[in-house]
Amino acid sequence: MKKLDLYIIRKFIGTFFLILSLIIVIIIIFDISQHIDDFINKQAPLNKIVFDFYLTMVPFYANTFSPLFVFITVIFFTSKMAYNTEIIAILSSGVSFSRMLYPYFISAAMIFLFSLALNHIIIPPANKIRIEFESQYIKNPYQKKSMNLHLQVQPNVYLYLSNFYSSSNRASHFSLERFEENTLKSKLIADYAIYDNKKNVWQLNNYFIRELSDSAEIITTGTKLDTAVNFSAEELKQRDNVITSMNYFELQDNIKEQKMRGQNPNKSQLENYNRTSIPFSVFVLTLIGISLSSRKIRGGIGMQIGIGIALSFIYILFLRFSEVFIQVGVASPVLAAWIPNMIFIVVAVVLYIRAPK
Repeated sequence: MKKLDLYIIRKFIGTFFLILSLIIVIIIIFDISQHIDDFINKQAPLNKIVFDFYLTMVPFYANTFSPLFVFITVIFFTSKMAYNTEIIAILSSGVSFSRMLYPYFISAAMIFLFSLALNHIIIPPANKIRIEFESQYIKNPYQKKSMNLHLQVQPNVYLYLSNFYSSSNRASHFSLERFEENTLKSKLIADYAIYDNKKNVWQLNNYFIRELSDSAEIITTGTKLDTAVNFSAEELKQRDNVITSMNYFELQDNIKEQKMRGQNPNKSQLENYNRTSIPFSVFVLTLIGISLSSRKIRGGIGMQIGIGIALSFIYILFLRFSEVFIQVGVASPVLAAWIPNMIFIVVAVVLYIRAPK
């Protein structure tokens, strides 16, 4: 490494963490003003507010916005170098434009590895603590779900619930079917069922059991029956953002379980791929930032920062579009997760070719 490399790396990393710290402080201040009434009304302890909520929120927001902060960082300090004629001096000394990119990408690699560690190791358990705090002191712990639910709870065993009420753990029109070689062997129907958290069983009321064999059909009825099913009421009451609290291995198990049950695993798969694709974007946005800000333009540094912020919002817009693609079934999760990077790679290459050398 040469002095030039160390100079750029110090500027890159120093400016990045300075901007990141300032934005995180602003986010926390606004969040406190928004949730102060909840904290007071529900008497949240101060140590839980600090350690269980805001301390776990910092890595989440730091990682969420790190690619965009990298982009703004590169544009900010590179444009200052350009207006101070430092870049002209660097290129005039015999250092090629491509060689000047080395310290930029070394810095981007450091942030990329930092972001990966946050995504896969630090953030999931931190999110679990934060979500529990939100459930107790800010939001209703669970979302009420009323729906027609069909799923496979284990191989060849299918469950149907007409409606589920989270407040009472009650499900109406409970049905459980067991098949062998695509042939119905038994069917259990109940008017309603209540999940017992202590026994981990469904308490069936007014049930009807039909068992089929090659030679006979047995029908059993009754008013009360406890039955164990590989599906609990807690799984129905999980909030939508629970997948953000799963580490890599838990997320893989969740995807396998959803596939087994016949549920759509796209949201979990998108979360899995985004944990790598979003940190990778720091390389793409770094190249775009250098190409945009390595020369003087009319309007000064403010114009370059404005262009950078506009491109940042476009990138966020593409990220949101990827979620829409998943919901409507237009694209696979892996493609949806990498579409923004694929598009911006093309933009980065074009801008790099046009950048002054």
